[in-house]
Amino acid sequence: MFKIKHLFILSLTLVILGSAGCKSRFEKLRLSNDVAKKYQEGIRLYNKKDYSRALILFEGLAQKYRGTAEAEDLNYYYAFTLYRLKDYTTARFKFKEFADTYPGSKNAEECRYMGAYCFYLDCPKYSLDQENTYKAIDALQLFINLYPKSDRAIQAAQYISSLRDKLELKAFENAKLYYVLGGYSIDNYKAAVVALKNAQTEFPDIRYAEEMSLLIVKSQFMYAKNSYPNRQEERFKEAITYYDEFAEAYPSSKFIKEANQLKKDCEIGILAAKKTLAEEAALIAKYSAMEKTEKQKDTVNKKIEIKNPLK
Repeated sequence: MFKIKHLFILSLTLVILGSAGCKSRFEKLRLSNDVAKKYQEGIRLYNKKDYSRALILFEGLAQKYRGTAEAEDLNYYYAFTLYRLKDYTTARFKFKEFADTYPGSKNAEECRYMGAYCFYLDCPKYSLDQENTYKAIDALQLFINLYPKSDRAIQAAQYISSLRDKLELKAFENAKLYYVLGGYSIDNYKAAVVALKNAQTEFPDIRYAEEMSLLIVKSQFMYAKNSYPNRQEERFKEAITYYDEFAEAYPSSKFIKEANQLKKDCEIGILAAKKTLAEEAALIAKYSAMEKTEKQKDTVNKKIEIKNPLK
């Protein structure tokens, strides 16, 4: 997939160059077999920041210089040209390829770092799929493991922290969405509790921990409130347990007043559920007694009919 963007850049550049005039000096060089001159011109164009034309030459030279002494420098410039053109997907592949191919090179550390950095730059916003974010964290952590004393390791750690912040935000927003959708199904309130607790487990130091803990209490409360009476007491008690955990962890929280009210509402809900169940039990007992009385009357009447068949 990363080649699609790369090929598009090359094609667009060729179209622009082709429209500028037939057989320009650059075009003649590009079509020639003078690889040494192409290499020198590619470096010159790169240093002049003419990255689009430099890329065309480096692209054509990559295969021809494979296995030669010049291949190392060529691939180094090739990767950086892609980076300068903001083709981070292809650039990260080329940087990693360089570091893997030339582990003893003076540029290996830089290229390993740049490959991870391109992953970082190519990460999507938090609301989208975060597969690349996890890969970027892995790439940055690998760099830190390989070069723990490098000055770049400090910056890599900062990038990892930034990416984790984004993952934490996504986890929080996803869990909160279940709560928002609770009006459509009470199962969403239960799902919110599970998602919030999972996020806290995955990110123990998540910066939204306080708000998430309150949201767990609220989600469980709404789950209990919208349940059948015979399940409410158990579920309200679970909400109170979550409240106790919140109050212990955040006794001075700005949300403590709201949390206290939720606990009171849970206690009221338990009493109301018990009353409803008692009333239902009383009604069942009443109708059961009435049915029993009716059956007894029917039995007596049948006995009378048997004794007095003419009536």
